[in-house]
Amino acid sequence: MRVAVSMGDPSGIGAEVTAKALARISGTGAGGGRRSADEASPGPAVVPVVFGDGPILARALADAGVELPVVGAGGPVPNGGAVVAMTALPARACRPGRPSPEGGAAQLAYLEAAFQAVTSGTAEALCTAPVSKAQVATALPGFVGHTEWLTELTGTKRSVMMLAGARLRVALVTNHLALAEVLEAVTPAEILATLAVTDAAMRRDFGLRRPRLAVCAMNPHAGEGGAFGDEEARVVEPAIARARRRGIAASGPYPADSVFFRAARGEFDAVVALYHDQGLIPVKLLDALLDDPAVNVTLGLPIVRTSPDHGVAYDLAGKGRASEASMVAALQLAARMAAGRRRRA
Repeated sequence: MRVAVSMGDPSGIGAEVTAKALARISGTGAGGGRRSADEASPGPAVVPVVFGDGPILARALADAGVELPVVGAGGPVPNGGAVVAMTALPARACRPGRPSPEGGAAQLAYLEAAFQAVTSGTAEALCTAPVSKAQVATALPGFVGHTEWLTELTGTKRSVMMLAGARLRVALVTNHLALAEVLEAVTPAEILATLAVTDAAMRRDFGLRRPRLAVCAMNPHAGEGGAFGDEEARVVEPAIARARRRGIAASGPYPADSVFFRAARGEFDAVVALYHDQGLIPVKLLDALLDDPAVNVTLGLPIVRTSPDHGVAYDLAGKGRASEASMVAALQLAARMAAGRRRRA
């Protein structure tokens, strides 16, 4: 599967983790961080088409022991993959750990080119290395993240952020939202829409015939019969009932302090969490303690899009210590999802 990769922030760790991940996947070079839990059966081969800064990527790939031809923007891409040099930034614009407005415009250019590669058929999936939202916004005011940008650009009515590891998959009803706003934003309609998108994506992209979806409660102990709030009876349960009438195998609401380990043990195929930290803390805990790197997957898009579950990590940039584990998992999952869509088409 050809996977278009956008390099992300030239002052961050995007080039490093991409190069190390490609070394790991190819079985050559110097990639040597944590192993993904899925690496024993990675699925279809990843053919990378990396859009970024030519000199930065050339150095990162050389350090990792990976050989990829470099082509100019708009040029033909060899069958075995390539680096597409969109920029050759001056040193002042790409100092490790020191973001710049020029770097912000470059990040947007890499993303736009990688997206175009997928929509034009040059690549079959998109994998995005981390960007600085603030820096991209200097070039594109209003930019708040990959997920929202891709949702708007593809004309998708409803997308869902999922963090997917080997043991646990979590989809979110709300993403980056102040906790004070969550109660108003979580409605029966929003929960139902999230369940519908998640169910369809688990069937299409993960190959499950009837995915089992657990829904988190809002309150401790699922409200304890109304003693700790009525959101479960008033908001969550009606959404689950409507989903089940549509043929979605949803259940709950389950107390958040117990549902995640039940899912990690295999009782559920995915958990639908109501807000950001409720869902992402358990995923990232498994990543940190059990070497189960998570992948950020945007469900509901007409294209396959994955991303490593970390940011630009300015504190690690240029030091050679960034782990490629999540990028390995993101590239491999993108290839598996694209292959699955091709088979089912």
